[in-house]
Amino acid sequence: KSTPWSSPQVVHPPEGLPLLSCALVFPPRAQVETMSPAIALAFLPLVVTLLVRYRHYFRLLARTVLLRSLRDCLSGLQIEERAFSYVLTHALPGDPSHILATLDHWSSHCEYLSHMGPAKGQILLRLVEEKAPACVLELGTYCGYSTLLIARALPPGGRLLTVERDPRTAAVAEKLIRLAGFDENTVELIVGSSEEVIRRLRTQHQLSRADLVLLAHQPRCYLRDLQLLEAHALLPAGATVLADHVLFPGAPRFLQYVKNCGRYRCRLHHTGLPDFPAIKDGIAQLTYAGPG
Repeated sequence: KSTPWSSPQVVHPPEGLPLLSCALVFPPRAQVETMSPAIALAFLPLVVTLLVRYRHYFRLLARTVLLRSLRDCLSGLQIEERAFSYVLTHALPGDPSHILATLDHWSSHCEYLSHMGPAKGQILLRLVEEKAPACVLELGTYCGYSTLLIARALPPGGRLLTVERDPRTAAVAEKLIRLAGFDENTVELIVGSSEEVIRRLRTQHQLSRADLVLLAHQPRCYLRDLQLLEAHALLPAGATVLADHVLFPGAPRFLQYVKNCGRYRCRLHHTGLPDFPAIKDGIAQLTYAGPG
C-alpha cells in the first residue's frame, strides 16, 4: 500500500501556459548539466586576464602569507627570528652596512621579509644625512632594518627612539641593533603601542621634540599618531615626517589630511616594493610648518 508521500506526483502546467514556456521554466536535468561547462568557458578569459594582470600580487600573497605561515609552523620561529639567525651566521658584527646587505640578500633569496629595502632605504638615508636631526622618532621598528639605516647616518650625539608594538619582534630588533654596535644612548627601543608611547614620550623618555619622524608601522594608524604628535607639541616647525607604504597598502585618509590641513608641505617619492618593483608604492615626505 502506497503512502501519500511515496506515490508518484504528476505536475501539470498552469492552465493557459504553453508547453514551450513550461520547458523554459522547468529545464530538463540534462540541459542544466550541459550549461555549466559553457558558463565556465565564458568566464575563462576573464580569469586568465586577472591572473596575468595581478600576478605580482598573487606572488606576494603566496610569499608573505602562505609560505610564511607554513615555515612558521614547521620551524616554530617567526620570520624575523629566522632572518636574525641567518644574519648571525653570515654578517659581520659591528658593521651596519654589511648587516643591512645580509638582510637584503636573505629577503631576496630565502624568505621575503617585507622590510623597507634598499631603494626606499636610500631615500631615508639621504634625508637623515641632509637634515642631520638631533632626535629621530621611529614608529614601527619591525626587524630593525630602517633603524640601522637611521642610526648609521645620525650626526654625532644624535639620538633615535624606535617603537615596536610586538614584544617578540622587538626582542629580535634589539639583538640586531646591538649586534650592529649601537648602544642604548644612541638607539632606545620602546615596546608598546604607538598611541600609548607617544603620550608618555615627554615624561618617561625625555623627548621634547622630534626633528625627524618615520611612520613605518600600520598605515591605518598614521593619521591618528600624527595628530597625537601635533597635540603633544612634539613636532617643531621645520620637522620632517616620512610615511612609508602610503600607496600600498595605502593611507588615503592620512594623505588627504596632510594635503588639506595647510600645515605641511608634501612630496611623494614613488617606489616599488622590494623584489616586487611592479607593485607601486611610495614614501610621503612632509615638512611641518607649525601649528599656526
